[in-house]
This record gives sequence, C-alpha cells and structure tokens, in this order.
Amino acid sequence: MIGELLRSQPEIALFASLAIGYFIGSFRIGPIQLGGVCGTLIVALLLGQTGARIAPDLKNIAFALFIFALGFTGGPQFFANIGRGWRYGLLSVVEIVSVLVLIMIAVAVMRLDAGTAAGLLAGAATESAVIGTASEAIAKLGFGDAETVRLQANIVTAYSVSYLFGLITIVLFTSQFAPLLLRVNLRDEAERVWRKLGGEGSFGEGQRAAAPALVGRAFLVGAAAGATIQAFEQQYGFNLTVERVRRNGANLPAEPQLTLAPHDVILLAGRREAIVAAAASLGDEVGGADFGLVIAEQVDVVLTRRDLHGRTIAQVREQATPENGRGIYIAAVTRLETTVPALPGTELNRGDVLTLVGAKADVERGARRLGYMLVATQKTDFVYLALGVLVGMAIGHLGGRVGGVSVALGTGGGCLLSGLLFGWIRSRYPLIGSLPSAAAQILKDFGLATFIAAVGLSAGPDAIKLVREYGLALPVAGILMVLVPGLLSLWIGRMFLKLEAPMLLGAIAGQQCSTPAISALVGVTGNSTPVIGYTITYALSNILLPLMGPVVVGLAGKFH
Repeated sequence: MIGELLRSQPEIALFASLAIGYFIGSFRIGPIQLGGVCGTLIVALLLGQTGARIAPDLKNIAFALFIFALGFTGGPQFFANIGRGWRYGLLSVVEIVSVLVLIMIAVAVMRLDAGTAAGLLAGAATESAVIGTASEAIAKLGFGDAETVRLQANIVTAYSVSYLFGLITIVLFTSQFAPLLLRVNLRDEAERVWRKLGGEGSFGEGQRAAAPALVGRAFLVGAAAGATIQAFEQQYGFNLTVERVRRNGANLPAEPQLTLAPHDVILLAGRREAIVAAAASLGDEVGGADFGLVIAEQVDVVLTRRDLHGRTIAQVREQATPENGRGIYIAAVTRLETTVPALPGTELNRGDVLTLVGAKADVERGARRLGYMLVATQKTDFVYLALGVLVGMAIGHLGGRVGGVSVALGTGGGCLLSGLLFGWIRSRYPLIGSLPSAAAQILKDFGLATFIAAVGLSAGPDAIKLVREYGLALPVAGILMVLVPGLLSLWIGRMFLKLEAPMLLGAIAGQQCSTPAISALVGVTGNSTPVIGYTITYALSNILLPLMGPVVVGLAGKFH
C-alpha cells in the first residue's frame, strides 16, 4: 500500500527522502557525520525500491539552480586565487591529476563502466556535484534508454558506497594520521602559527575571546599631555583612535592636530593591546559616562582592490595614509562563507568580505577605498539569475572530441561556468545581480538535495546489483583515492612548498571539498588557522572537480 502511494504521489517520496535523510545525516560519531546529502541519497535508494520516480524535468531544474549558485558564490574567490594563491592551488591540481590517474587505473583493473567510474570519483572526492555533470554526460553518449538509466544509476550507487569510506578516510587522515607522519603536535603548531600571525591567544570553533580584540575605554590625560592626537595615535601604530575629547566639561572635535591637555578626558577605541600599552602614558581610567551614547558602526565590505590581494592586514594598515586609515578596524574576515582569523598576519584576497568597525564616517570612507559595501537586502535579482542559467544552458551545448574522447559540458558544466562568470561580474559591479547569501545557500542546499533524491529514487532497483558485482572493491578504491592524493599533497606541501602544518592540512581538506574534515581539524588544533589553507583549495576544487565528471565519463567510455 505504501509503495502504491509513493508511486502515485512521488512528491511524498521526495520530501520523505529529504526529511529522513537530513535527520540521519545529522548524527555524529566522533568527527564523522554523513551530512544531509548522503543521508538523503541512502533513503532515496531505499524508497526507490517501491518504484517511485520524480519527473526528469524537476531533477534538471534543481541541479541547474544548485550548480549555478555554486559557481556564483565561488566566482570572486575562484578568479582571485588563480595564479596568486599558486602554492595552495597547486594542491588542487595534484588532487585532480592523481584522481584522474587512479580512476583510469580502476577502470582498467576493475573493468568499471563510465557510470561506476564517475560515481567513484564523486564519492571518494566527496563532491556531490559530479553526479549531475557526469549524469548529463552519460545521457549524451548515445546509448539506449535502458543502458543510460543503468549507467546513471551506477553513478549514484558507486557514490553512496565510496562516499562513506572517502569521508571517514579524509577526516582521519587530516586530523590524526598526517600529524603523525609530519611528526608534529598539531595543537602546538597551530598555537605557534596563531601567534606568528599576530594572535594573542587561540580559541576554537564556537568559542569567543573573553577579552575582545576591539575595545573602547576612557582615560584622563596625564603624561601624554602636550602631544597632538595624530602624534599620540602614530606612537601606537595607528592601532587606536581618539574618538572623543572632553575639556572643562565641553566636547571638542577630535581633530588630528588638536593638542591634548592635562586633565582632558579622552575616549580611545581600537585594538586592545594598543590601548593597554597606551594606558601607561595616560592618567586614571574613568567611566566615560560624560560622553553620552557612543555608537560604533559595523559594515561588511567586499574587497575588490587588486593591489591589496595577498597583503596582510598589518600591511594594509601600514600602506594606508593616517587620514585614510584613521578609525577603521577589520574585526572579521569572511571567505567563501567561512570565517578566517582576522589577525595582523592574515593575508587578504580579493573577494573577501571584511567586517569594518568604527565611527560611521570612518567605515564609510574605508568601504569606498577597499571595495563596495554589502547592502543588507532580501531581494533576489531574478532577471540576472534567470539570464545566468540561460547562458549556462547555452554553454552546456558546447562540446567536442579531445584525443578521440567525446566531451560535452552539459547543463551542469555550462551553468557552473556561467555562475563563475556572473558571480565575478556581480563582484565588480555590485549594483546588479543581487543574490543574498541566504538565498544562494537555499538554492544550493535544496537544489542539490532535490536532485540527489530524484536520482536516488530512479537508481534504487539497480543499486543492489552493483554492490553485489564489485563487493569490497569500491570501498577500497574510494579509500585509495583519498590517501594517494592526500599523501602526495602532504609531501609536496611540506618538502617543496614549505607550508605550515595547520594550513597544509586545511588545504588537503579543501582539495577534497570536505567540510567535516576542516571541522575536525579546527577541533584538534584549537583555533581556525587551518581555515586559511582550506578556503583556497576548496574554492578551486569545488569548481574543477564537477568539470571532471564529463571527462571521466568520456575516458571511461573509451577505455571500458
């Protein structure tokens, strides 16, 4: 009776797969968590045994929206890191090349068909988007309907089997085994790197410093009397700002050329360490109630200046003139929706979102000089979104033969490339193409989950056959496809690129597009230094791996 209900109303099967799948995926065993996408796929494969099917049109639309949003959000970082972040980017190239070689070895040794080979790539690399790009490529091979459905089902089954083992392997490799191979205490190394970057004390994910980095305090002027405000601020590297001056009960404008007098009451704002150092040259600290309500503005700014790409926060501060940099502080750095530690030694990339804190006039001046301000909006520019998807579909029709291998991008590959382009255009011309981060995230999450559920339902009946055919071979292949690129990147990154251990391991997690791995790393290190390496390789691999789906299908189809 349940089977008949699901066949007659497949939308029930779809949302049941999402609800149960995300519930299962939320459970965590140590550092291992399946996640909602893999959980949805497993449930969909089971419900697919009932014969419930989702219309192909819905599946295609969901994937097109997901892959476009993926490219759109990653576009600015992708282009920013090509060339300039070459040391980390090289690790993504290591991942792509080694995985392709291993896939071809598996095709030759295990006699894998194109669908199983592509599913092995998607699962071992924990990159779900490969399922969509490879499925479209198989549809263009010219096989009959039955064979096309079988090969597409093999993608999903191979993915579901190899994903679990690939996920466990990358989490354990980055957080446990690799530090042993490097012979380092990862927590001590992360603490050292944190301090090297200018941090005073490390704190992990979900924690905040009890003493905030940016503070405001009021003092009586003592030994500093006779100095101008500019000279006083310069003495502490412009890491503090005199925001208010009160003399004989009257507020004076805090102009840089104003000379401080004994018994002035001043309100200082800035970095805590600078204010603590300055306190010795001042008098007693006071409550500051005389100043009334003092409001610090906080705005998010997208960094677009080419000359600041690759510079540290400290270098940006030094490069700015006192007039331009006065009163502006970077409180946070967000890269690919991931928070990067905003330390003096943190390198900035074009496309980073900088959270500026200071007086309203100061942060607005800083926003104009650094890039453009992110205006809070809930509206999506559907003209821009729809045009981008249409351009992607047009690009998807492009294809050809390379070395006798037929390669076609398909809608997935085309929408990924158009998303990159439209996201980059949006970053350069922020007045067009609004797609709020929350809207982009729901497009990615719901689009991918719906697509995965649809392909899982259609693959259900063929799943058991493939598992019986290959047995343990697929899990073993999945483990090797994580270990080999990981070991190569570990060796190259340490011996030749001289990367710090926390950032190197974060980069290896990123080249595998593994969010659970970086979460486990942050937990082991006790701070967010691994995120610095993770964001660059994640941005590159998250784009390059889906484009490998049609390549693997073409190569496997030729050599099978």
